[in-house]
Amino acid sequence: MFRRERVDQSILREEACRRNIAVCDFLLHMMKVLKKEDGVPRTLFAVCPNSETVIKAALRSAKRNNAPIKFAATLNQVDIDRGYTGFTPQEFVEFVKSEAEAIQYQGLIIIAVDHGGPWVKDIQSFEHWPLERCMEWTKRSFEAAIQAGYDLLHVDPTVDRTLPPGAVIPIEWVIERTVELIRHAEEYRRAQGFPPIAYEVGTEEVHGGLANLEVFERFLEGLKEGLKRVGLASVWPIFVVGKVGTDLHTTLFDPQVARELAERAGRYGSYLKGHYTDYVENPEAYPLSGMGAANVGPEFTEEEYHALAELVGLEEQLWQERQIVRRSHLLRVLEEEVDRSGRWKKWLQEGEEGKALQELSPERRAWLVKTGCRYIWAHLRVLASRGLLYRNLAQNGYEPEEMVLLRIERAMDKYFRAFHLLDLEEKLTRLLKG
Repeated sequence: MFRRERVDQSILREEACRRNIAVCDFLLHMMKVLKKEDGVPRTLFAVCPNSETVIKAALRSAKRNNAPIKFAATLNQVDIDRGYTGFTPQEFVEFVKSEAEAIQYQGLIIIAVDHGGPWVKDIQSFEHWPLERCMEWTKRSFEAAIQAGYDLLHVDPTVDRTLPPGAVIPIEWVIERTVELIRHAEEYRRAQGFPPIAYEVGTEEVHGGLANLEVFERFLEGLKEGLKRVGLASVWPIFVVGKVGTDLHTTLFDPQVARELAERAGRYGSYLKGHYTDYVENPEAYPLSGMGAANVGPEFTEEEYHALAELVGLEEQLWQERQIVRRSHLLRVLEEEVDRSGRWKKWLQEGEEGKALQELSPERRAWLVKTGCRYIWAHLRVLASRGLLYRNLAQNGYEPEEMVLLRIERAMDKYFRAFHLLDLEEKLTRLLKG
């Protein structure tokens, strides 16, 4: 069987190509047209692909719900240095293709860079890279993403490690660097003859300066002027990220703030995008508040961890019954590998600085390990331990991978439902065919 050329064979992608429109822009346009017809607001669901298992689960969930799926891959996850998943952009796209073909999923798949900008890639902060080197790396990463067939780039130059701790980056710097990165991406795309791509700008982080309504609008106005100045007046981001009440430690979405930000973004022709949607308590409020899309990521890492913990419990029972020869000790391996990675330290809270992982409270240590697992799923020691766990269970009549996938899919299904995406692929196809 020959691998399909594009990441999907959706009629939506075919029509977007025919009209020479970025497929993500076209999808949001068609969702708006559909809303006028049936009165139902919708929010696009985006998954952060922090493991191969999450990617597989997302495609299966999307197929079951008959809906498009978006993958928002950070440069920590997927990049020219392979990130922590082990994928380059091209390999990531090929993996998504192969998994979609394996389950015969024919729906629309949006592939995107998430948080592309200086110092948002961990190594750049850890090693104190200068701005010029960070910007150059980001440009090369964008080029690789475009070449691989990505559909959207999130341009996020809202972090500046040259500033004192706690200082807010001037919005003028954010505008200038956003324009520079979009200009580079567009010049590269056009020179190489690639089809149009979509853009996302801003961040949900307070240090990005876009949590304030006044600054939010100043950013959009400045970006409009900046793009016009460099001859890119026709290029405009489909998404603007806004702070809507959720972050790494909060789960309550603020509909009132979201409606205000969405209305302001809409004046410029953009949709509001939410990040940190993980375990949000009121996901059904997203479409009602006019949210164009929302990212979910760490939640699925935690669900993968919990599923594996359940399997380890089954393995221990089999060990007690003398049905297996040796145990995987996967949970211990995961904690040791997360600890060795050192990346859990970026989430330390006040009073925890300088402490070893084992010195923290059991609750904090458990949270740091669960959240930090995303960085070490692809480590060889973890893969070997997980492989032994799966073999032990499979030899005793279980289907371990299926059990893990189903738990993650249940977590994903709730977003497809809450965001009113069920059968969206079929509805949009019918709309296009008239």
